[in-house]
Amino acid sequence: MTEQKSNQQNVKQNDPELVITQMPLVDEGAEAVSLGNSSVSNEHVNIEPVAIDPEKKVSSLTNPIDKDSPKIVLATLNARFFHTSFGLRYLYANLKELQSSCEIKEFIIQTRAIDIVEQILESKPDIVGFGVYIWNIVESTDVVNLLKVIAPEITVILGGPEVSYETEDQAIVKCADYVLTGPADLSFYQLCKDLINNTPPDKKVVHSKPVELKELALPYEYYTDEDLTHRLLYVEASRGCPFKCEFCLSSLDKTSVPFEITVFLDEMEILYQRGARNFKFIDRTFNLNINTTMHIMQFFLDRMTDDLYLHFEVVPDHLPRKLKELLAQFPEGSLQFEIGIQTFNVEVQKNISRKQNNAKSKDNLIWLKDNTSAHIHADLIFGLPGETFETFKDSFNQLYHCRPHEIQMGILKRLKGSPIIRHTESFDLRFNPLPPFNILSTDRVSFSTMQRINRFARYWDMIGNSGRFKYSLPHILSVEPFDDFMAITEWIFNKTGQIHKINLKKLFELISQAVEALYPEKHELVITKIEEDYEAAKLKSLFSSLNLYALKDNANAVETVAKNKSLKRQQQHMS
Repeated sequence: MTEQKSNQQNVKQNDPELVITQMPLVDEGAEAVSLGNSSVSNEHVNIEPVAIDPEKKVSSLTNPIDKDSPKIVLATLNARFFHTSFGLRYLYANLKELQSSCEIKEFIIQTRAIDIVEQILESKPDIVGFGVYIWNIVESTDVVNLLKVIAPEITVILGGPEVSYETEDQAIVKCADYVLTGPADLSFYQLCKDLINNTPPDKKVVHSKPVELKELALPYEYYTDEDLTHRLLYVEASRGCPFKCEFCLSSLDKTSVPFEITVFLDEMEILYQRGARNFKFIDRTFNLNINTTMHIMQFFLDRMTDDLYLHFEVVPDHLPRKLKELLAQFPEGSLQFEIGIQTFNVEVQKNISRKQNNAKSKDNLIWLKDNTSAHIHADLIFGLPGETFETFKDSFNQLYHCRPHEIQMGILKRLKGSPIIRHTESFDLRFNPLPPFNILSTDRVSFSTMQRINRFARYWDMIGNSGRFKYSLPHILSVEPFDDFMAITEWIFNKTGQIHKINLKKLFELISQAVEALYPEKHELVITKIEEDYEAAKLKSLFSSLNLYALKDNANAVETVAKNKSLKRQQQHMS
């Protein structure tokens, strides 16, 4: 691999031109989709500046195409522009001699299926590979259906976690030609070769063999200059996870396997020298091997700049002293730690095969907050087998008092292939049959309670996690923050009926009014703190223009607003 890396660096200056057309920077939406990852290639390409095409809303990675070769398009629907498709770049990196006949086209899920198909067909492909994840399965199904109606002669290959399990029963699979399950880094190249050589497999579903990391050509050179400037770069120092948490697909892994550290850091050095400053490590357990973790952290600390940003998933109960000492040296704004707590309930942890030292986890969370400048994002999951409203409330309260910057409240989802489904009958787990396959009720949590928690999670994201209410929120919540915020949630929902698209100015008003109604003894102090938050938000309107008190005649006000809205369209024509 070291020799291979050296060859790659030498070739980069003389390879064919690479042209990229990116999505508009204003597009909104989450993770980059992955089809899989193949063998070492000696043909590489230079990366040139990109052009923005605001109409196509597609990122297209194009090598000069051999006119006599079958054309391959690797496509995916990302949730928004900011994310890059790491998996498709792996496939592209490992296409060997087929790379010169391949393009990558990245779309966003908000783009119409018919427009995506049009963009794919412009390349006149013979083979199209789609990366399919839980967040793009609905939109990808529409695209594949439409593509096969318009151009049935094109061979469609699917891959990714969402189609790797329970494969045959899925609508998207029924209209595709082939499905590659598991890591497709190597198997996608082989399937394309078989199709080109007219020796196709005799079955639709092809199971990928395990991948040896040393066999892979790495994808990092295929991040463009535009990616480096405007998009999140995914990197991985290891694959797999030794833990067996049953809600997660990584529980199917036998262990965590590292990439060779010097080769990996050579790649990071090249990205860094090209100007990359935004790295998201997708390792499931970044701090599992402390020596490797120390090596990587020291690498970045030695290259620290004001704009360097590193994102890691961290095991909460495994922070030895030497790692803590190193973490304390990183400046503010350079680190984000995503820390999975999920639950502090010991019985629920046993149900999902999760091993976690709760006391050490809490101590480490508090230590990180007090002794480092890292931004701490801690996760909880509601709806786990055996969890109740009360036990979840206890976990939330414990986590809140550890003072992370954000508490991400996830709702359990039925990921295809995850072992959590073994509890379906014993805990009466009822999942949404439609994506994102979220839990709707259990034997201990009713549907109505689940809806209450969903609203709580949404409001918490707007208020607690946004950072916009950092001065006022600590004065609103007490030693029982869950109960306090649930009351706020239900007051605002009863008032507005909304959990989305609440104007920020209106949100300031609603919080003040809710505190007045629920905790009148706190209201005078809270208003002064809300003013600090409002000034920090730098909104155009004056704080004095806010209605910080509950309306006395709410019914009349609602009726007037509704009447005005109903006439708005007519008034536009008459004015």
